[in-house]
Amino acid sequence: MKVSSRTRRLIGAAIALPVLAVAAIPAARESVWELLAPRAEADAATVQLEAVLADRELHVTMPDGSVKTYPIAVGSAKYPTPTGSYTIKRIVWNPAWVPPNSPWARGERPRGPRDPANPMKVAKLFFREPVYYIHGTGHVGSLGTAASHGCIRMHPDQVAELGALVMEAGGVAHDWDWVKRTLRVGETRTVNLKRPVRMSIVPRRAEPEPATEPVVSDSTVLLPVPFAPDTASAPTSAPEGGDAAVPVHPQAPSRTH
Repeated sequence: MKVSSRTRRLIGAAIALPVLAVAAIPAARESVWELLAPRAEADAATVQLEAVLADRELHVTMPDGSVKTYPIAVGSAKYPTPTGSYTIKRIVWNPAWVPPNSPWARGERPRGPRDPANPMKVAKLFFREPVYYIHGTGHVGSLGTAASHGCIRMHPDQVAELGALVMEAGGVAHDWDWVKRTLRVGETRTVNLKRPVRMSIVPRRAEPEPATEPVVSDSTVLLPVPFAPDTASAPTSAPEGGDAAVPVHPQAPSRTH
């Protein structure tokens, strides 16, 4: 069968278009990534967590410089929360609880995500694996005290908000709808962050340094401030040492506005 030249051109165009479309996909993805990457890197660089043990507060510095503050419970004197600089790399949503090998947990049994007796509520944000993390608690009355076994406790609603914020800063595209859906289903989900989020734990906030006045020593030379006195009306007095007289100006009258 003889195929006309026009038909050959149409067939060639039909084959070429899908090839061109497939070839354009990587370029399109790259251009989108170039737009998103600077924002993501900026967020990861500026979102920081700071837990202040003495204040029982967690401060989260946002990308715009604003600070969100949450009440927390910290470790007791027997089980203190460790201080230092850490990074959060992993979040577990709807965590189960396995009793640790510690005297205080003797006689306890493992608890699943839906178990009301599970002390781990909503999420665990690990800052020093595998032992220390931020987690939601059912004992909300303990917030503002030193009552935990070393971990940092938060209100369940607030730890959900913090987890969503940390995921976004860590480069994971799970929005608030994903969080609500995950909590509603109740299954354990582990999220590994693409970029670690920095966290520091300090005993107390650093006091600002008091302003110091300049010290004037005997060798300091004070230069006079030039001015144009009204010598006609200003009386004079001689400084100590018998030097030349210096005009003394009367106090200006006050104004009522």
